[in-house]
Amino acid sequence: MGGNETDRLALLAIKAQIKQDPHNVFSSWNESIHFCSWHGVSCGRRHQQRVTRLDLQSQELAGSLSPHIGNLSFLRELDLQNNSFSNKIPPEIGNLRRLQVLSLEHNSFSGPVPHNISYCSNLIYIYFGFNWLVGKIPSEFGSLSKLRRIVLQVNNLRGEIPPSLGNLSSLQVLAASKNYLVGSIPASLGQLKKLTFLSLGSNNLSGTIPPSIYNLSALDAFYIETNKTRGSLPSDLGNTLPNLQIFCISKNQFFGSLPLSPGTVQRVG
Repeated sequence: MGGNETDRLALLAIKAQIKQDPHNVFSSWNESIHFCSWHGVSCGRRHQQRVTRLDLQSQELAGSLSPHIGNLSFLRELDLQNNSFSNKIPPEIGNLRRLQVLSLEHNSFSGPVPHNISYCSNLIYIYFGFNWLVGKIPSEFGSLSKLRRIVLQVNNLRGEIPPSLGNLSSLQVLAASKNYLVGSIPASLGQLKKLTFLSLGSNNLSGTIPPSIYNLSALDAFYIETNKTRGSLPSDLGNTLPNLQIFCISKNQFFGSLPLSPGTVQRVG
């Protein structure tokens, strides 16, 4: 069975799990049209019979994501954001070794984040925000060396932030606000020299901000509001974080002064 048939059957299995399609997105997914011309499907230039992108964002689709998604072995981008997909994220996504973009934001996915997504070693962007995901942030994500953005905000995630995320040397955005995360901010996050956006607000984090965080010179936005973190801020904060524009620390247990440069947007409310 060639790649053509493998991908076509996988797409039909994905279609079969869709319960609502108000815009008739899948009307083109039929035998009269080659699957590379189906709505939302893109195939490769070099491997012309293999699906490299599936873009079904903002189509008001409802249903679950078929495990057969894992058979689209040439897939580089999966974008299902802003729909009403429910049930679990299929762990078979871990079979997609070429995957670079995984966007499942603004759906109703539930259950845990599959740890074997870490097998997708080419992942650059993970967008899981605004779902109903539970369990812990997989420590295995720390092996995704190409990852630039990981967005997990507005879910029901619990447990501690894995220190292994400090291994993600290319990471620019880490957003995990509005969950139920506990424990301290790992000092290892201070290794993320390319990090520009760190959002951990509205969790149950405690302890102090590790000194290593204050050396993230690329950081321009830091949110830790509505937690249980405590302590004082270093007097040279404005010098060690020269690009900081937003520093939101309200509703914690900090004391002392706020030593920021005049140009910093101090969002403390």
